[in-house]
Amino acid sequence: MTENLPKVRAPSIRDVARLAGVSHQTVSRVLNNHPSIRETTKARVLQVMEDLQYRPNRAARALSRGRSRTIGILSAQSSEYGPASSIAAIQDAAREAGYYVNTANLTTVDQESIEAALMHLMLQAVEGIVVIAPQVRVFDVLEQLSITVPFVSLQSTGHLDDHALSVDQIAGARLATRHLIDLGHRRIYHLAGPQDWIEAEARMRGFLDEMGAMDVPTTAPILGDWTADFGYHAGRELFGRRDFTAIFSSNDQMALGLMHAARDAGLGIPRDISIVGFDDIPEAAHFWPPLTTVRQDFGELGRRCIALLLSNLPGGEPIVDRDPIMPRLIVRESTAPPAF
Repeated sequence: MTENLPKVRAPSIRDVARLAGVSHQTVSRVLNNHPSIRETTKARVLQVMEDLQYRPNRAARALSRGRSRTIGILSAQSSEYGPASSIAAIQDAAREAGYYVNTANLTTVDQESIEAALMHLMLQAVEGIVVIAPQVRVFDVLEQLSITVPFVSLQSTGHLDDHALSVDQIAGARLATRHLIDLGHRRIYHLAGPQDWIEAEARMRGFLDEMGAMDVPTTAPILGDWTADFGYHAGRELFGRRDFTAIFSSNDQMALGLMHAARDAGLGIPRDISIVGFDDIPEAAHFWPPLTTVRQDFGELGRRCIALLLSNLPGGEPIVDRDPIMPRLIVRESTAPPAF
């Protein structure tokens, strides 16, 4: 594919554009991960870059110096509160440590898209990568790939845990569930997140573990999709039968939908139903009533993530503390003892 290129110089962005059949502006947009580029075009351009062993000027300068002072973030579902907050915390911590951040967002989580996103980061000469990918299938793909720079994952899957740093989602779910049990609730439902999400699975496990430990009967968790709309429609169905006194929702948005459905059904919170959420989004304190929820320390997560990543770079100091970050239960007015 490269036989017609001059041998006396390194390939340029215009060489990439010519062989990929696109404009040099399109190649530039691919390098900058512009959202307007079609996935098929991006894949074709990235393949030509790989064939040519093309490196953008910034990466070339970084390679000549040996350091780029750049960290990559591989992110999926960055619009959700948890991943978005994690990205912001990592960016802040990286800047404090004197590093730039380049983020590659995955629109889909198939192997081709993940490989293209990793290639995009490598073309920026990143020194390390943070993986913020809540879906299990992303890590199934990553296990098959050879990542040539240090990386840290913000989710624990049991497979790449040597690279993992996370909030203890199981402990957080147990805190929420134990709070309801301590109030006297024995008929508790769990509105879970999507089945493929690592956090949803961990929070479900925490709920079931705590219910079992306290010898409280359980019903099958209801699988949701993180949205307030789902919480509302689930609530409309659940509140028609009223065979429970409390619900632990796997995130605050679904809890908001549940609260809306409860009001539509003429139920009082917490007079008739107690509700606990997870995440402590900024609006949770202003729900009506204010929501009892579980707070994650994203600032601490970002600082420890960058410290762990930098410890794996040449000359980095080893990190001793690899324990999961413990969340906190924030008790507000949405929970109370059941009205027997």
